[in-house]
Amino acid sequence: MTPKNIVVIGAGFSGMAAATLLAKQGYQVTILEKNDQPGGRARIWQEMGFTFDMGPSWYWMPDVFENYFALFNKKVNDFYELKRLDPGYRVYYGKDDTIDVPADINALYRLFDGIEPGSSKGLQEFLKQAEYKYQVGMGEYVFKPSHSVTEYFDLSLIKKSLGIQLLTSMSKHVRQYFKNPKLIKLLEFPVLFLGATPQNTPAMYSMMNYADLVLGTWYPQGGMNQIVQAMVKLAESYGVQFKLNTEVKNISVNDGKASAISTTQGDFTADFVIAGADYEHVDQSLVSKPYQNYTHQYWDSRTMSPSSLLYYVGVSKKLTNVEHHNLFFDEDFELHAKEIYTAPQWPTKPLFYVSCASKTDSSVAPEGCENLFFLMPLAPGLQDSEQMREKYFDVMLTRFEAVTGQNIRNHIIVKRSYAMNDFKADYHSFKGNAYGLANTLMQTAFLKPSMKAKKIKNMLYTGQLTVPGPGVPPALISGQVVAHEAIKILEGVA
Repeated sequence: MTPKNIVVIGAGFSGMAAATLLAKQGYQVTILEKNDQPGGRARIWQEMGFTFDMGPSWYWMPDVFENYFALFNKKVNDFYELKRLDPGYRVYYGKDDTIDVPADINALYRLFDGIEPGSSKGLQEFLKQAEYKYQVGMGEYVFKPSHSVTEYFDLSLIKKSLGIQLLTSMSKHVRQYFKNPKLIKLLEFPVLFLGATPQNTPAMYSMMNYADLVLGTWYPQGGMNQIVQAMVKLAESYGVQFKLNTEVKNISVNDGKASAISTTQGDFTADFVIAGADYEHVDQSLVSKPYQNYTHQYWDSRTMSPSSLLYYVGVSKKLTNVEHHNLFFDEDFELHAKEIYTAPQWPTKPLFYVSCASKTDSSVAPEGCENLFFLMPLAPGLQDSEQMREKYFDVMLTRFEAVTGQNIRNHIIVKRSYAMNDFKADYHSFKGNAYGLANTLMQTAFLKPSMKAKKIKNMLYTGQLTVPGPGVPPALISGQVVAHEAIKILEGVA
C-alpha cells in the first residue's frame, strides 16, 4: 500500500512549495506551523493602519516565481499584481551623493560611463558572464538534490563549472572590470547577505548582479506577504491542511522511520516527514541523538549568513528624497563586512538599508504617512539587548536624517524592533541568523547540510540551511527539489 500521509514541519516558502507539489501528486499533506500565520520569515505585522512585511522585502528573480506557479498551470498575475520599480533602488554614498539604479539597461550603461568613463563596455561583458552563470546556476545547479558529488560528474557540467568561476572571488572578479569604488560597492552589495565577504564569495554569485540589474527589482502590490497568501490559496486548493500555533516538540523514530510527531496541539502520525523548520533545531533538538545527521561541533563550525537588527517604523508625514529601496553606503563597506564575517561584533559604523514601501503602495500606510523598514546586517550569535537595539536605531536614524535631509524622529507613531533573540524565539533560528547558511565555496552544493535524513528512511530536510541556499527564490526551489526526492522515495524509485 502506497503511503499517503505526509507531514511538513514549517509553513515557510520551502515547506509550502513541497506540500503543494506533494498534494498535487495525490498525497494527503498537513503543514505544522509554530506561529500564528504561515509564511515563515515573510509574516506581516499590522499596527495603527500600517502593514509591515516582517522579513523579505526584495522581489528578485521573477522567473522563479513564474516557474513555480506554472507547475500548477497558474501565473503570478492570477494571484497578485507585480510592478517593476524604476529606479530599482537608491544608493546613498553621502549627503547629496547618490546613485539611482535605473530599470532601463541603456540608462544603466550611461550611468556607469558617467561615473567611470568607458566602464559601460566592461559592464556589458560583466553582465554577459553573469547571465551565463544565472542560466547555468538557476537552470542546472540549483535543481540538483546534491546528495553526492557524483551528481556533478558530468563533462559538460564540469566545463560549465569553469565558466561560472567557482574558484575566483567576487572581489577579484569585480575589480577586473571596474576601478571606481562606488561602482565596486554597487556590484558587491548583492553578495553581502550571502554569508561571506566579497573576497570569500565565489565569483559565480555575480549571477546576483544579473538578477539585480537585468531582471530587475519588482514589488507585489500589497507587499511581499501577497506571495504567501497566493501560496496558501494554491496549497489549500489541492487539499493541504495548515495547523497554525502548532509547535513540534519531538519526532519519534521506530525501526529507522519517523513514526509520531509530538506538538503543542497533540500528536500527529506520518508516513513521511519533510522538515522545513530550522535544520539545526530539528536535527539537534527534535530528533534523538542516534538519529541526528550531525554533531553539535559540526553545526557550531558552520559559517552562517548574517543576522539583522530590524525596525518597523510608521511616520506621520510624507517623505521626499527617498525611494522604495534605499541603501546607506556612506560608511566603510569593508569595515562593516569584516565586523560581520571575520571579527564578529556590533559594528563600528554600520551600513544599513531602509525600505519605504508606501512610496509604491498606498495600502501599507494610512493616508499622509510612510511605512519604513530599517535593516542593519549583524554577525550571528552576538549578545542581543534592548539597549543595543536602541543605540543602533539612534545611529541609523541620525544618519538617515542627515543624509536624506528628512526629519522623522519627531513623527514616529509606530515602532517595533526585531533582532537575534526574536529570530531564535520565533523560528528557532540557529545563532539568530536571518538568512540561513552562508554561500561560501566550502558550503556550496553537496558540501551543504544534506537534504537526506541519513538515519531516518522517511524524512527529508528543506529550506535555507540546505540546498540550494538562502533567499526566497532558492527556498521555493528547495521545496520543489525535496518534493521530487520525496516522491521518488514514496514510489520506490529512489
